[in-house]
Amino acid sequence: MRPPTTDEYDEYYGAYVGRVPDRPVLDVLAEAPDALGAVLDRVPVSRETFAYAPDKWTVREVVGHILDTERVFGYRALHMARSDPAALPGMDQLVWAAGSNAASRPLADLLREFRALRESHVALFSSFDDTILGREGVASGARFTVRALVFVVAGHEIHHRGVLEDRYVTARS
Repeated sequence: MRPPTTDEYDEYYGAYVGRVPDRPVLDVLAEAPDALGAVLDRVPVSRETFAYAPDKWTVREVVGHILDTERVFGYRALHMARSDPAALPGMDQLVWAAGSNAASRPLADLLREFRALRESHVALFSSFDDTILGREGVASGARFTVRALVFVVAGHEIHHRGVLEDRYVTARS
């Protein structure tokens, strides 16, 4: 699957698309649970509820956000892949985080859920042919191709894995 061109997604999402390494995206997606797990394995249980600033999420909440967003972008890709013409609403990540119980769930459970969810998305995205990947739709007021959403899914997790590494695992507090 070739990377999307910049006219296949809103400029805002370029930050995620740009994080995807120059390798087959399905491989990147499939390898992510182990990569995220390697970062989370370095978080002691006592730090799972750590937030690096008063207005920032805890480690558990970051993983909960990764899960929620993975589901939203995955659904957007499926919705557009099936040629549904309806525009999809946005997602207020702060509202979703506040409504989540991720903060009270052990990190190991959240990672198990991510592994299952990502495996499901890899299977779904692997089924998309070039015609499906080129289908378009609107979500959160922006136009996307299915291909672009596959890359956004990959890049969003990579972005937050980096945040976890930089702000939670290697940072001193």
